[in-house]
Amino acid sequence: LSGDEKRRRRRSSRRERRRAKRERILGEAEHGEDGELMYEMEQGGLKEGSDTGDSTEREESRERRERKGLMYGEERQRRKGGWTRWLFVHALIAIAFAILVLLAWKLSMKRRLADHQGYVSNGTALFAPTTIIISLDGFRADFLNRGLTPRLNAFVREGVSPQYMLPSFPSVTFPNHYTLATGLYPESHGVVGNSFWDPTLQEEFFYTDAARSMDPKWWAGEPFWVTAEKQGIRTAIHMWPGSEAHIAGVEPSFLDKYNGKEKLGRKVDRIFEFLDKPGAEDVTAQVADMRPQIIAAYVPNVDSDGHKFGPNSTEIRQTIKDADNMIEDIFRGLEARNLTHIVNVIVVSDHGMATTDVSRLIQLEDLVDLSRIEHTDGWPLIGLRPKNPEELGDIYGELSWKSKDSDSFDVYLRDVDMPERYHFSKNERIAPLWIVPKTGWAIVKKAEFDVEQAKAKGEVYHPRGLHGYDHEHPLMRAIFISSGPAFPHPPGSQLEPFQNIEVYNILCDSVGLTPMPNNGTLRLPLSPIGLHDPDSEGSGVETPPDPVEFSTYTSSAVSSSTPLINEPSSSPSQPAASSSSALSSTETPSTPTDATLRPPDPTPTDSIGDEDDDDENFSETHSFWDWLTDKISDAWDKITGSG
Repeated sequence: LSGDEKRRRRRSSRRERRRAKRERILGEAEHGEDGELMYEMEQGGLKEGSDTGDSTEREESRERRERKGLMYGEERQRRKGGWTRWLFVHALIAIAFAILVLLAWKLSMKRRLADHQGYVSNGTALFAPTTIIISLDGFRADFLNRGLTPRLNAFVREGVSPQYMLPSFPSVTFPNHYTLATGLYPESHGVVGNSFWDPTLQEEFFYTDAARSMDPKWWAGEPFWVTAEKQGIRTAIHMWPGSEAHIAGVEPSFLDKYNGKEKLGRKVDRIFEFLDKPGAEDVTAQVADMRPQIIAAYVPNVDSDGHKFGPNSTEIRQTIKDADNMIEDIFRGLEARNLTHIVNVIVVSDHGMATTDVSRLIQLEDLVDLSRIEHTDGWPLIGLRPKNPEELGDIYGELSWKSKDSDSFDVYLRDVDMPERYHFSKNERIAPLWIVPKTGWAIVKKAEFDVEQAKAKGEVYHPRGLHGYDHEHPLMRAIFISSGPAFPHPPGSQLEPFQNIEVYNILCDSVGLTPMPNNGTLRLPLSPIGLHDPDSEGSGVETPPDPVEFSTYTSSAVSSSTPLINEPSSSPSQPAASSSSALSSTETPSTPTDATLRPPDPTPTDSIGDEDDDDENFSETHSFWDWLTDKISDAWDKITGSG
């Protein structure tokens, strides 16, 4: 076919298609639609008979545009749906996050509310549980009976207290203050005396030598300031024995070093400097300067003057008054700050005091040949460490014989017959052999005080007051008085007497601390047994009699012309010091058998804990005063049940 013929056929074919389409559209116009108009619209406004030859391309182009438009619409719809889903998902995430934030905030508020449930306002500040503990060193329980302590007597009537608190053995300052601080017996915390020898460290502890005694290797157990600081409770420690020793590497938030010359008024000021510091309610406060919850203060005055002048001296009366005035100033300061019923107050002492006299002195050289002794520990009780451990039994036997000739001292072997109630045997720092004088007696070396010469010259022995004796003796009794929100008992509530191992738990409970394991068993709330007699003075404890005068041991038991043992030729030398572990090891030198350590048969050892001879043992060699003292002591034991 020629080219023209082909073009004609194509045109004819297109016309046929347009005609068929028109008929179809007109036939579909069934509902009154304008078929022609529909056709024109379908054709895009082109007239039949057009000879342009491009109508089909336009239709295809239009169809492509329609398809692209449809695809674009679908894409837009798809994108719109994706955006909607994105918004929905992120909205869910935002809502979930908001819910989590709300829950966290509510939980935080609950924790804050829980934390602040223990906070109490005095009108100007919020106070967490807070306790002030004051130690009056050497304040004997019956000092409250002397009419010198109106504030402390009022404290007894307002608070809760036993008639007395027992110290721990030996009844000296450093072991007992660390027992108060840890709840542990001295045998457990390792400070077994004011002075002692450690056979493992090969060193001597001496309490007045801070360079030696304030090394943490001597101090086992955990004192309350370490317990508190480890649990996030701040402490302020004012001169408490042992507080400068860096125990466990934990320091109090505030620490005042010992100053024996500090006035009592300054101590009161210092206590309130601590108490007036900002608390948790002050968001601008520096953590290092925030208020402590435990404030502990040590007061040495009564002990110091008791040693210097004696517990029955005129001078000690004023010292007791001064201590009472200090307590009064503390309560006045609390009242001025509206803290009387917010802050707990505990007043304790560590031991009592007994009067000394030249007639109650024992010359150590008259008891034992010091050339056989390598170390002597403690005072007024004396611990002996023989140079030759195999001689321990012989020395013990000799001392036991002599103890029967004079009712002035007892002799104990640490590992054999040490009274169990002393809790003074389970530590190698405790010497293997002990001479324990009866209350009011003292054992002295001749180089320090020659007893016979002093008697001949009428000299007075110093110190005039001593402690360190049997911790259950009435003259060694201490005090415990408390008040505050941790002690919600009727005013004047009376407790059964207890030992000072209980104070650590009580102090921890008063501020919500979890105490470390210790020897104490009392926990708050305490269980009073009734009320103190409101008509009695002080806590109601009777005033124990002072030790009566005896002739000295040397005049009644040892002849000066024929000594039983030899005098020492020289003072024992001390081994070189070495560093070791903080606690003595369990390794011990070889010791004699129990049979070797028994005293000679003619004078069997007294039963553990006996301090007085029975009536059957009374003989004419005892003075009338000796017999009278025995009777008084027996009667006292029956009354108190401490026999």
